[in-house]
Formats: sequence, structure tokens, C-alpha cells
Amino acid sequence: MTHAIRIHEVGGPEVLRWEEVMVAEPGPAEARIRQTAIGLNYIDTYHRSGLYRLPSLPAILGVEGAGVVEAIGSEVTAVKPGDRVAYAGPLGAYAESRVIAADRLVLLPDWLDDTQAAALMLQGMTAEFLLHRVYRVGPGDQILIQAAAGGVGLLLCQWANRLGATVIGTVSNEAKAELARARGCHHVILYTQDDFVSRVRDLTKGAGVSVVYDGVGQSTFQGSLECLKPRGMMVSFGQASGAIPPFDIGILSAKGSLFLTRPSLFHYIASREELLASAATVFEAVRTGGLKLDVRQHFPLADAALAHQALISRSTTGATVLIP
Repeated sequence: MTHAIRIHEVGGPEVLRWEEVMVAEPGPAEARIRQTAIGLNYIDTYHRSGLYRLPSLPAILGVEGAGVVEAIGSEVTAVKPGDRVAYAGPLGAYAESRVIAADRLVLLPDWLDDTQAAALMLQGMTAEFLLHRVYRVGPGDQILIQAAAGGVGLLLCQWANRLGATVIGTVSNEAKAELARARGCHHVILYTQDDFVSRVRDLTKGAGVSVVYDGVGQSTFQGSLECLKPRGMMVSFGQASGAIPPFDIGILSAKGSLFLTRPSLFHYIASREELLASAATVFEAVRTGGLKLDVRQHFPLADAALAHQALISRSTTGATVLIP
């Protein structure tokens, strides 16, 4: 037996329950890991609230974690007992121990500790595929990052700056603005004080940005479209403020033949080859100092409800981890 955070119904943070659960023996292609750190992500709140439908209930939330391999199935060759590993996906991370498909595990380098790894896999690989594969950012690009002081936002700021882009970011207060600036954001807009569309137009001399990375959703979507230059790309990768309602796609033509994509990391790391390549790129960026990981909040796993409340109230910055 082990302990896990489960939900029996969708709803607010109060539906998260600390319960004793059984952990099965690994199947032929699976591994059982003892978890040492678990990443907290906005997708967890989407699963909890019912915004993203779960396959069944009760369910164990969470899609990111790190730990030590305890046992493997008969067909597993990628990892062995005693290996330190981390993963992003599938569901089931909010547990002291879990069984997972072994081909979803990535071996951790010795220099990277478990807490950093647990906070890096999903957010780091998200930053990697957004900047390198959804839209290839490079010198000369002016880009807008909504919620620039969040976990993914801070990684995007650093990496985009390193790639030579001019980075514009939105935040809610001056403390978050200082953090975004420290991580490479050239121009920070306090959306609680200024109209971010007007400020982006001013900063780009009316041209607009090449790409917007928007993980906020409903409250920023229309404004983000207004910030794009003709043939610019809107990358809607999250909906922290709520789901985006249906809209007339003719708007994309009217505003300059815009591109719109709603990508998911899991489609970009679907094969093991893609997973390992993405993780290797992220690890190398951290190792060489190009990315600084900000793990700013730690909660006991049993207090996952408090962590969810902090996340949805936007009182967190950087990454948050849950400790079993």
C-alpha cells in the first residue's frame, strides 16, 4: 500500500483527498518508481475541475514527477532498479509510488537533483517545443509571452532571449515584473495597470509581434490576436483564466492572415525518440547555464489542495513541487 492524492468527483481544490491506495506490480513493459518529487502544473487544475475530462473516477492527478526505479517488467531494457528517472505524462503522479510505461521514463544526469527534475520535465519540454518546433524563434523576432513570471513563462523568457528575440512579457505586479526582467524579458507590461495591446503596439512601433505565447486563455485571447503582425502566429497553449469560447475564424484573415495553433506537449513527445531528444535539449540548456530553473514553492504532497489554491489564485511564481 502507498498514499496518493485522488479525486472522486470534479470540483475545486477541496475534492483532493489523501488516501491509501494499492500499487500494482509492473507489467512486462512497465516500471514501478518510488517518487521523490512531483511537479505541479496548470493542467492538474484542468483535470481536477473537469475542464479536461478524465477517463474515469476516482483518479490520481498529476503528469510530472521524478524518483527511483524500484522494479521493472520482463521486457524493459531502458531503465533498471536503482536508476534515477523523471517523466512528463501520463496521469498518476500525485502518489508516493506509481507504475508507469518504462518508455516514458528519462534517465537523469548526476548533476540534476530530483526536485529540479520534477519541475523541469513538463515545463522545460513545453518551452523547448514551443520555441523550437511550434514557431522557431530567432534573431529579429519580437515576441509576446503572457504570464511571463509563471513556470513556463520564465523559461520562455530566458530561452527566447538566448535565441536572439526581443521579449515582451505581461505580469500582474511589480514583484513579478522584476523576476521576468531578471530572466531575460526586455519589456515587461503590468496588465493590471496598462492596456497590453496598446503597449505592445507602442513597443513594436505599430508592427506587432511575430508570435504570442498565451497560456492564460479566455481573458487574453482576443487581445493577443490584436498584438500580432500580419501572418503572425498565435500559440494558445493553456487556459488558466478559462476556456476560449468559439469564434469566427474569419477574424484570422481580417487581422492579417494570422496563424492559430493549440498545441499539446504530448503530441510533440509521442515517440520515445522525440521524448529523449526534447529532454536532452532541455538538460543541456540547464547544464550550460542558458536556463535557470526557478523552483519557488514546495508543498507536502498531502497538502496538494493548498498548492492548487495557491496556483489558481496566481500567488505563485516560477515552478512548484509537491514532496511525498
